[in-house]
Amino acid sequence: MLDEIAYDSEFEAGAHNAIHVCLRVQPEERVTVITDEESAPIAAALRQELRKTGADHRIWVLEQEGTRPMTGMPRVILDDLESAAVSIFCAQAWTGELPSRMQMTEVVNRRKIRHAHMVNITPEIMKHGMRADYDAVDRLSLALLKMARAAKVVRATTPAGTRIEARMNPEYQWLKTSGIISESTWGNLPGGEVWTTPGEVNGVYVVDGVVGDYLCAKYGDLRETPLTIIVRENRLHSVECANRELADEFWAYTHTDENSDRVGEFAIGTNIGVRDVIGNILQDEKIPGMHIAFGHPYGDHTGAKWFSNTHIDVVGRGFSIWLDDVQVMDNGRFLVTA
Repeated sequence: MLDEIAYDSEFEAGAHNAIHVCLRVQPEERVTVITDEESAPIAAALRQELRKTGADHRIWVLEQEGTRPMTGMPRVILDDLESAAVSIFCAQAWTGELPSRMQMTEVVNRRKIRHAHMVNITPEIMKHGMRADYDAVDRLSLALLKMARAAKVVRATTPAGTRIEARMNPEYQWLKTSGIISESTWGNLPGGEVWTTPGEVNGVYVVDGVVGDYLCAKYGDLRETPLTIIVRENRLHSVECANRELADEFWAYTHTDENSDRVGEFAIGTNIGVRDVIGNILQDEKIPGMHIAFGHPYGDHTGAKWFSNTHIDVVGRGFSIWLDDVQVMDNGRFLVTA
């Protein structure tokens, strides 16, 4: 199927980054690529770069293996992952499909597969965020990671009204997903963040960027209708928004299970190759700034012992950030040198 699909030549630089820089695919390795009909042109560009490596690879198109939305990843794909050294998920998120992606990442984590998570990838991202200098992003991420691991408290503010503080749990690990992907931690592409599960978060977070999962495609850029979130003792306390439908849908999503309203991720975006929100969470959460997510904490990596069936990120603009008393960002500009 992919051999018959034409793709924009501007995808080539991003595809080269993904295969040769971020994943460093070797000729002797097996690669599993999971895509869908909407993302097939991007998968075709990735396949062209895979062919250059000489690596054995298999492309799976979700619609050819079952009906969407898929609440479970098809067994044939999970079985193929069991023998892969590298994997790529290059597809769009449908409502209700998070459990299927969790099944996929369970195999990835257990087998320590170098995995690139390109959920909701778009042509725009391939032409922008995927063309970043990932070696530079990685150097910055490493410098920030060292500082974050020593910090007890992280504070952040924005001109829109964010005033939030997170106390760190020393038993939880900070990690980097800078775009340079290793066996120890799979990462989103485009990459660029350092993150952890926080100990306790309190304050106000004004989402004048985007919300995650399927709500991102539905509501897009929230600059004109920001969502204001109140967090108390690490739980979502209340939400306000001029768009009542968004507020209600976000509230319902974050009350799916007993931990859907719990802050499971606290992160600093480090992709210096992107400048502003485009209305897609995959890239927007990597913008230099601070974002949080409610729900699943990815405890396999951070050490958090609790679980949720949901995970939704929220992104704002123009952050100033302090690690303890050291300011590392001023209005979206890093003060840290790699």
